[in-house]
Amino acid sequence: MNSVVLCASPRRDGNSRMLAEAFAEGARAAGDTVDLVDLNEVVSGLLRDCRTCRGSDGLCSIGDGYAELMHERLLPADAWVYATPLYYYGMAASLKNFFDRLVCYASASYPRHQEVAEGIRAKRSALLLSAEESNQAAGLAVVNQVQELSRYLHHEFVGGVTGIGNTRGEVRFD
Repeated sequence: MNSVVLCASPRRDGNSRMLAEAFAEGARAAGDTVDLVDLNEVVSGLLRDCRTCRGSDGLCSIGDGYAELMHERLLPADAWVYATPLYYYGMAASLKNFFDRLVCYASASYPRHQEVAEGIRAKRSALLLSAEESNQAAGLAVVNQVQELSRYLHHEFVGGVTGIGNTRGEVRFD
């Protein structure tokens, strides 16, 4: 299996990244391939109105790494894993932006939309959530949102892990 882990925390040494690395270590030990992506380094532009900012060639005019991420890393993968901290009872902004920007690549006005529409289906998805609250209900909105996004994208949501930790690295003790 080939998995891409989208790390949404702005902290490279934070608890979400630690969960992502633990996932990667376990998957690699099972013989799988894992690609860890720091979303904050790859996707920087926010979604705009594609009807006004899309280039005349139909391509997204936001000059970051989203297109490469989609076509070269995500579409070939078997699984998409989302690692995010719980920020104000929701996912990190970079992960939300990743989902918002999908519209640019899935819409019929994108020249490679058929490739995206077909390549995005039949994947597995999972959630790695770090939170400082031990109340499991605190992260349910994020779990539900990822489950619904998985349903919409025709992914099989295989589950999630919530790691509790307040300070950096503390999640390893949960």
